[in-house]
Amino acid sequence: MGVDPGLNATGYGVVECRPGDVRLLEAGVIRLPRSHGDNLPARLETLFDGLREVMAEFHPQAMCLEEVYTHRDYPRTSVLMGHARGVICLAARLASIPVVSFPAKRVKQSVTGNGNASKTQVQRAVQNFFSLACAPHPPDVADALAVAMCFADSRRGPPNGWRPRRGSRRVSRRTHL
Repeated sequence: MGVDPGLNATGYGVVECRPGDVRLLEAGVIRLPRSHGDNLPARLETLFDGLREVMAEFHPQAMCLEEVYTHRDYPRTSVLMGHARGVICLAARLASIPVVSFPAKRVKQSVTGNGNASKTQVQRAVQNFFSLACAPHPPDVADALAVAMCFADSRRGPPNGWRPRRGSRRVSRRTHL
């Protein structure tokens, strides 16, 4: 299960990995209600509950995240994302699911072949890989699927070798309001 943390919307993607095959089981977004305003604990509780619901349905073997990236011009954003990431790690721990982190460049390299790929390029690569009619939207969903794909890629060997064949998919837009 790949997760792209956010305090407004958290993308998630659940894939099934088998030798030579990665199938998309579900992808969507957990929306954190604007009615919570600046109430960070309420937003984090909504995130926690949404993750627990997805984990209870799919029983993932691993929770995959991008490593935290800090931009010198936006240090507050990193701290806030750290809160969301902490909730994700706690939810995984309480479900006895290991957490695996990857640098953003590695995720992009694994999915697009370019460690400096744009969000649009990642969306298109995910769309093409899973034969989706349109690019996953919002981009948080594509990012979550990219992390899950990177995990699948890391389990089978070198990052630029074999590519799993395209599998079936089920995409939803789970929203928690």
